[in-house]
Amino acid sequence: MTQKTHHPVARIAHRLGKARPGERDLPEETAIALTYGGTTQAVMMATPADLVDFAVGFTLTEGIVDTAEAIDAVDIVELEDGIDVQIMLAEEADQKLAERRRHLAGPVGCGLCGIESLEGAMRQPPVVPTSDLTLSPADIARAMGALSRAQPLHAATRAVHAAGLYAPGEGLVAVREDVGRHNALDKLAGALARRAIPAANGAIVLTSRVSVEMVQKAAVAGSPILLAVSAPTALAVRMAEAAGITLVAIVRDRDFEVFTHPERITDGTVDTGKVSHVA
Repeated sequence: MTQKTHHPVARIAHRLGKARPGERDLPEETAIALTYGGTTQAVMMATPADLVDFAVGFTLTEGIVDTAEAIDAVDIVELEDGIDVQIMLAEEADQKLAERRRHLAGPVGCGLCGIESLEGAMRQPPVVPTSDLTLSPADIARAMGALSRAQPLHAATRAVHAAGLYAPGEGLVAVREDVGRHNALDKLAGALARRAIPAANGAIVLTSRVSVEMVQKAAVAGSPILLAVSAPTALAVRMAEAAGITLVAIVRDRDFEVFTHPERITDGTVDTGKVSHVA
């Protein structure tokens, strides 16, 4: 990879009524084509880093394959207008994807992250595996604080998202950054799969709001707890409830809100009775 993740850009800064010329580092975003068997499945605007992780994570979280072992190889090809990430699938997975494409031939598409239909966008997530994982309020504060300190690209640009996996007693075991919050989570899922790190042993931590796609991707990764600095959507809450995920959002140090499955949050700070959900 020869592309940089950020570049200095000239700008004029207005501070306290004075204008000063200078530069600011800004994150790069590049058109990334995700190609299977010579056919492009999706084109995403993303940070040109950790693209093998991105390919593996996207292929898993979008349900193209069930396991990373079904991905035979990933090649990164730099082109004039972007990057072609060429993903080779095992024969059975390749045939399954070809059949899926045949059924979807025609003018369909809702424009959601490579999803080809409204039905696909609203797919029910898998229920996360049974786990004994619990977090205390101190764990939640440590997880979010650790993520904020483990973002070199954000430190340079103040303009990207991150997703990490936090395990009590270990800290952050993996972190990925990207201009897109979905991409950061896909890169994290791919990194965990490639390193055979079980997401069930930790909580996924996000710097972004929690939309339904983020819950779907976290469920595929298999983490039972999802922590986020911003609020979820109502649909994301319903999806997390169905997936068996403890959704903790609006995390500010030791202040946070638990929306689903509160039994995994310890120290008696949360009434673990039934949580009311938006219908």
